[in-house]
Amino acid sequence: MTYDLIIRNARLRNRKAHVDIGIAKGVIRKIAKKISGRAHKVIRADGNLVTESFVNPHLHLDKVYTLEMQDSAALEAYHGGTMGAAMKAIEQAARVKETYDERWILQNVRKALRLAAGFGNTHIRAFADVDSKAKLVGVKALLKARDEFKGIVEVQVVAFPQDGVVREPGTSDLIREAMDLGADVVGGIPWIEYTVEDERRHIDEMLEIAKAYDADVSMLVDDAGDPGLRTLETLAVRTIEEGRIGRCLAHHARAMSMYPEPYFRKVCALLKKADMGLITDPHTGPLHARAKELIAEGVLVALGQDDIADAYYPFGRNNMLEVGFLAVHMLWMTTFPEMETIYDMITVDAARSMNIPRFRIQTGSSAHLVVLDAASVYEALWTHRAPLQVVSHGSLVDLNSLPGSRSQRSPRSRRR
Repeated sequence: MTYDLIIRNARLRNRKAHVDIGIAKGVIRKIAKKISGRAHKVIRADGNLVTESFVNPHLHLDKVYTLEMQDSAALEAYHGGTMGAAMKAIEQAARVKETYDERWILQNVRKALRLAAGFGNTHIRAFADVDSKAKLVGVKALLKARDEFKGIVEVQVVAFPQDGVVREPGTSDLIREAMDLGADVVGGIPWIEYTVEDERRHIDEMLEIAKAYDADVSMLVDDAGDPGLRTLETLAVRTIEEGRIGRCLAHHARAMSMYPEPYFRKVCALLKKADMGLITDPHTGPLHARAKELIAEGVLVALGQDDIADAYYPFGRNNMLEVGFLAVHMLWMTTFPEMETIYDMITVDAARSMNIPRFRIQTGSSAHLVVLDAASVYEALWTHRAPLQVVSHGSLVDLNSLPGSRSQRSPRSRRR
């Protein structure tokens, strides 16, 4: 047959012998030692590692590159040793929304998505604040960027009530408006509410909206240094009760580091029953979820970038290999098998958490691939260099053709 693209002499994670990969109409059609046939394009991997592309299930995309618009007060509060002032940090960070404008947000978002494409990050779950200050400005900017980068970087837009639902009357209506505009996922942050009753109402209202729009849910839960927080448990229980199995995703759950052991085991059981994955971003705060123990218990865990140069984290490049490199240290997963697990957490497991179908290097799967500048997962994490080639939806990504790319050099060009 005639292929759109053939990758030759590729090293795969699960095979000793090098292979060719044939791609047509966005799908992996054949994997073999040698593929004969014509191809419109041929990539020579030269024995480098070829894997699934990278996936980022958690990024506050409307806030990227806003750190210099504020002082460091929010960073100081959020990065305190016990995260006891996490709520105060969120309130301080909200000041940037007083100047929200779709035009500068869109410029920042394009910059971040160009970096994502260059680093082989082809799928992102992107949060946009929705509240009395942000209104729908961030959502509209992300929806425009989603359309611009379609087929290159797939963006799932999350309508996110950052400042609460009960605390911010009218937010539920704004979330519905965001879903009407085309947002993909319903967000939530129930722990930000003042009472347990209000936390439950926050969760219930967001689940109700998600059900009405047949949408997935992403909620930031138990994200402070308080072992008494129980919003992860409540979300899991309500997910089971509402029959939304596999449709809800939890984020952060940093208070888990302080959970009593018997309670932690109960939460693990609930997460498995709800088929609920958890996204952890250990580089963005002093506390983090108990990732290794969750994985050992059979819970789906993936890594996210979370922030890029905003009030919560001063760095970030949408480079999930860099996130994985940091997680190796933060989670102390330094053995070779553990590094393979880390790599799953930024590729196939991250894709599972976002309900992305057919995300594997196997025949019949969608062709989202990277040709790495490395021969092994160990080397890839160690150097966290940009891929040599990126394939998204079966097509080779041309970094020079991305929106706004004329004024933005690719990660590879900066490395030369």
